[in-house]
Amino acid sequence: MNQAKWRKWLGGDVQLWLMVFPALAVILIFNYVPMYGAQLAFRDFDFSKGLTGGEWRGLYYFQQFIDSYLFTDLIRNTFLISLSTILIGFPAPIVLALILNQIQSHRWKKLMQTTVYMPHFISVIVLVGMLHVLLSPGTGIVGHLLKSIGLGHIHLLGSTSTFIPTYVLSDIWQHAGWSSIIYLAALSGVDPQLYDSARIDGANRWQTVRYIDFPTLLPTIIILFILSMGNILSTGFEKIFLMQNSLNLPVSEVIATYVYKIGIVSNQFSLAAAIGLFNTVINFVFLVTMNQISRRTSDTSLF
Repeated sequence: MNQAKWRKWLGGDVQLWLMVFPALAVILIFNYVPMYGAQLAFRDFDFSKGLTGGEWRGLYYFQQFIDSYLFTDLIRNTFLISLSTILIGFPAPIVLALILNQIQSHRWKKLMQTTVYMPHFISVIVLVGMLHVLLSPGTGIVGHLLKSIGLGHIHLLGSTSTFIPTYVLSDIWQHAGWSSIIYLAALSGVDPQLYDSARIDGANRWQTVRYIDFPTLLPTIIILFILSMGNILSTGFEKIFLMQNSLNLPVSEVIATYVYKIGIVSNQFSLAAAIGLFNTVINFVFLVTMNQISRRTSDTSLF
């Protein structure tokens, strides 16, 4: 293909394609090339023969996972933690962005933004360490507070009834501020004349939020919600793994931690690959389904 045909094939946007090429190369190398290893889910892994040298087993490892006595518990725990994070954590940055947008003083607004952004930069290990210190039933501040109001020694990280609320609330505290940035960016595009017209018409702040701010955010909310549904079975491995103990294991054992224990600790690489692929397929189904529902109901979708 000569230079003229190349330019015609690229649509005359050679410079733009050159700019986007490094990003495409990174995605290809680090996202698509590793998918070659997905065939491990269908083979017996053999160290001496590599990924493609083991015996072909088809759907054997998928069936083994589904027939496992832990299958129901893993799906339930993963779904409950993810759904709780979405239902409670997803609206939090939206509400926070709407509140920050109502602050009139530019100085106070910047101070509040900086304050709520800072927890995002705390590492997961430090955060979990803080939780262990603060929530300790014997020495933690929260433990002493619960004891002072007559609730006794409650181990929030060791109880099956309080593990999920603790995980979700700490996640909101850490990430709600940072996640609100994209909503604040959307609100910054609102024409100031709309606010002036609303004030002239006698609209209060609640009415301004309801009829101006929220409709502005709605397309962004829909897109981010679709993306979050695509991770419905993908809970954060590091935080849950660090928060796990023998007391909360019945509700904290999720697919991500189970894959680690099966694949890395127990060296069952084929089974771990099958579980990971199963998880990915379910997430993809949720993503496509939610995208189709959004397209039909709101005309806003990813594709």
